[in-house]
Amino acid sequence: MTRRLTVVQLLPELEVGGVERGTLEIAAALVRAGHRALVVSAGGRLVDELTASGAEHICVPIGAKRLASLAHIPVLRRLFAAEQVDIVHARSRLPAWLGRLALDSLAPRQRPAWVTTVHGPYTVNAYSRIMTSGDAVIAISDFIRAYIERHYPQVPAARITVIPRGVDPARYHAAFVPAPAWRAAFERDHPAVRGQTLLTLPARLTRWKGQEDFLTLIATLRQRGCAVHGLVVGAAHPRKRAYTEELRARAASLGIAAHVSFLGQRDDLRELLAISAIAYSLTGAPEAFGRTTIEALALGTPVIGYAHGGTGEILHRVYPAGCVAVGDVAAAATRTMALLAAPQPVPAEHPYTVAAMQAATLALYARVRR
Repeated sequence: MTRRLTVVQLLPELEVGGVERGTLEIAAALVRAGHRALVVSAGGRLVDELTASGAEHICVPIGAKRLASLAHIPVLRRLFAAEQVDIVHARSRLPAWLGRLALDSLAPRQRPAWVTTVHGPYTVNAYSRIMTSGDAVIAISDFIRAYIERHYPQVPAARITVIPRGVDPARYHAAFVPAPAWRAAFERDHPAVRGQTLLTLPARLTRWKGQEDFLTLIATLRQRGCAVHGLVVGAAHPRKRAYTEELRARAASLGIAAHVSFLGQRDDLRELLAISAIAYSLTGAPEAFGRTTIEALALGTPVIGYAHGGTGEILHRVYPAGCVAVGDVAAAATRTMALLAAPQPVPAEHPYTVAAMQAATLALYARVRR
């Protein structure tokens, strides 16, 4: 029988996001396999879900960028020693620095194995290099592997493992249909969507995520006589709420204010993607993976996206009909009209599953444990 492991994952907080979701998925897999899963963060709305899986949460604000955070190093050191931790898995830069300094203060025979996940193309500098310091370094896409190899050539290729993120086929599948009560409530709250062909951009409201291109796309389609309604799903950071009003003003200036709904942060993105004719990924900078792209495709909803980064990888592998050149809004509009006129079904099978990600990560843990 495989020896029971104690694995600690380090991240800033447990709010909504791909890093947080992946942390919960790995914690749940560890518990199911008979291991012990601990997560250190400042807490957040996902703590209850984490602990419900049988994992343990330890509240330490290791993501706070202030000098006082150095005081958490001895806290982590005591935790690693007292709990006889086998593996420390860092998922963010400041937690990784604190975790690494805590490890280095332990005697060599007491040190857990050190795993890092590069979740994005961080600014290339000494601070970010910590994410490539793991005994094993997980890249969440081939794009991220290439980023590591290009900017941190000192990292041996054998230490890098590509483990893409994934979706749960039990939740994201082509047969999924939102409950009639949900649909009725959504149309009651947003009467402009009734009877419309819905096109959806799911992304946090920030300049590089593509909302401006999406509004131009909707305006272009309307000008071409295509009766569509756009859904902008996502919220801006509290300190950047002015961008939301800027987008609303842009929609008004394009003459499409009545044809776009700004939905803000939602907990029902699965349902929204399922009722959409097409979903989009129009990021100006390449995404590390592209979780909403595979979520939509898994639901059978076509995706049109700029062919770069992790999103480009997913589209090339699963739905190449959705690829358009980066920044080419006119091509995206033309492709939209083509797919609305003659839909190209999304393949039912794809390799991007949570189970595959969990199995690959636990196999990596088994390789690096000491």
